[in-house]
Amino acid sequence: MKRLLTLTAATIVAVFAMMATTATEVAMALTQRLSPRLVQKVTYRQLPADTCDYFTLTNEGDRVVIGGNNANAMAVGLNHYLKNCCMTTVSWYADVPVELPAVLPPADSSIIVRARVPQRFFLNYCTFGYTMVFWQWRHWERFIDWMALNGINLPLAITGQEAVWMRVWKKLGMKEDEIRAYFTGPAYLPWHRMANIDAWCGPLPQHWLDTQVTLQKQIVARERELNMRPVLPAFAGHVPLRLKALYPKADIRPLEVWDEFEKPYNTYFLDSEDPLYARIQKLYLQEQTRLFGTDHIYGIDPFNEMSPPSFEPDYLARVSRHIYESLRAADPAAQWLQMGWFLYYQRKDWTAERAQTMLDAVPAGKMPILDYYCERMEVWRLRDKFYGQPFIWCYLGNFGGSTAMQGNVLEAGARLEKALVEAHGSLQGIGSTLEGLDVQQFPYEYILDKAWDLGLSDSVYVAQLARRHVGGESLPARVAWWVLARDVFVHWPYTRGPQFNFVPVMDKRSKWSRDEIYYRPDRMVEAWLTLLQQPRVTRDAMAIDMIAAGREVLGLAFARAKADFDAAYHRRDLPSLRRQGRLMLDIILDADTLAAQHPYCTVNKWIELARDYGNTPQLKDYYEMNARRLVTTWGGDLDDYANRSWAGLIGEYYHHRWQMYVDEVTHSVEQGRDFDQDAFDQRLRQYEQAWSDSTHPIALPPATDVLAFSRHLAVKYATQLP
Repeated sequence: MKRLLTLTAATIVAVFAMMATTATEVAMALTQRLSPRLVQKVTYRQLPADTCDYFTLTNEGDRVVIGGNNANAMAVGLNHYLKNCCMTTVSWYADVPVELPAVLPPADSSIIVRARVPQRFFLNYCTFGYTMVFWQWRHWERFIDWMALNGINLPLAITGQEAVWMRVWKKLGMKEDEIRAYFTGPAYLPWHRMANIDAWCGPLPQHWLDTQVTLQKQIVARERELNMRPVLPAFAGHVPLRLKALYPKADIRPLEVWDEFEKPYNTYFLDSEDPLYARIQKLYLQEQTRLFGTDHIYGIDPFNEMSPPSFEPDYLARVSRHIYESLRAADPAAQWLQMGWFLYYQRKDWTAERAQTMLDAVPAGKMPILDYYCERMEVWRLRDKFYGQPFIWCYLGNFGGSTAMQGNVLEAGARLEKALVEAHGSLQGIGSTLEGLDVQQFPYEYILDKAWDLGLSDSVYVAQLARRHVGGESLPARVAWWVLARDVFVHWPYTRGPQFNFVPVMDKRSKWSRDEIYYRPDRMVEAWLTLLQQPRVTRDAMAIDMIAAGREVLGLAFARAKADFDAAYHRRDLPSLRRQGRLMLDIILDADTLAAQHPYCTVNKWIELARDYGNTPQLKDYYEMNARRLVTTWGGDLDDYANRSWAGLIGEYYHHRWQMYVDEVTHSVEQGRDFDQDAFDQRLRQYEQAWSDSTHPIALPPATDVLAFSRHLAVKYATQLP
């Protein structure tokens, strides 16, 4: 009898999942997954439907009662309790446990909170490469729970589509090996799906196709259970070149070269007026619906960072109208969700007339737009609220999975507050279109909280954030976080990182080396030193704060040392050159040690995910190659675009590149010759390619106390800091 009562946590979760038929049961199953202790404290109550989602929070005896009109709203209520009463942040990473106080407290007060918008969107095509490419179900399960806790009800759900396309292309006459060669490698599938590249790092293994189908079924089932509408893909016109030989009369045209990829990797577009287009759309949606069901909302993005075959307004209208008609013919209830990135990124080409022509060709309300990068530019203001199409205001916050501290967070919040008033009626949702899940979550949670009528000022919000990150009241944390929020997170995001993450170039930055800053460096240093006044680190979020802030400060010190190194070269000052070279390399190794104090700040975690996905030695090596290339050489002209300040990557890959640079520049002065940047670049490319294609183990610095080590760095580099 005793053995029957001692169920493992996993068994209990499975039982809850099988029993989950009502909203309260679904919410309780989520609660159990987060922590079995919470089940003993929290009770859920189904509330009547209303014009918007809402939740309530109150105490009844020793229980916290969370009410909601559906499971999604109940999850938001649970998160409100966790954040504000338990002072904890739930990580979106599966390996990070939910940190709770020894005694679970009551709710602070009885409240009712309503949603301000009906739709809450999350994710970006790129996130499925830069972060989630090698996730298995346990990673997805925590992440979907995190999305529910933050009120997401419209997630992008594009996993597994290659298996659908395999079935479609086979029905149209292609062979399996031709189709798998058309696909890119797993890490590059987002850019294949957006019609940017074909075949790069392929062919795609059958193992990948099979496992992704199983995974997508689990993903969409759980998302629907939590009152989410998964946004599935539909046919946007991207076709294999082989189709031209099979259907010689089809209107298939090449699209432009993307980011200097060579011809074998270029993509092709089937005109939507061609009869074959509607046939492919129908085949695809039938097969996808059979496998994954449908919620009748589809992401279709025909010209992402690519020019259409023609910019003539009549042509754009026909393309748009026929895409929509093909969609409705296959699913009469269909909506077309359009990523609005092209209206920002290609805004010089997509003039007001061209944009309006494309959007007007679809009935009003049937083509919601993701205004993709509102913290930088609110396109709805430039394009007359998208000419009658509803839109979702989105915060991007991250390019390439950059690990730098960036994002004009509070300014973005102020912009959003204005938009909620000025675009009322057109603005139907709030979301985030981040490219990678950096280890810092707060910018995205801050924006998503704006979807609910919480009534918090920024100062109160940041104070509560500091409490959560340390697990209680802390004056140093509150002061540090206010400096960070007000004075450091002030610049819109781009492909940023410390200079040591990028290719060494004499006197200037490499192409993607966006290491310029828009904050006062002394404010960054002040925030870091204030964080170090904490007596101890007790929460995972606080450890991440220490690492993120410390990497940022070390990046400032490195930039100064590199400038002094280059100046010493021009003076032919050999003693100074050697001194500054040693300093640069020391900073890199210290940044490596600092990052190694959290597993999700290491390249080893990334590689481990890739290798764990494979089931043979060959597949493990292939997946690792994809993982390594994406965060280093990438492809085309995107070298270092997805740079990461990860331990192992810093201490081995970046350090070796800068060691080569220091040695070569120093030797050139010793030998009385000029430094040859072009010759150096050639040698560097050989090393980079060899490293990205290797599978050698990467040694990490030993574990240490992150606070003590950070304090050591503050003393060591005191004279190098602003």
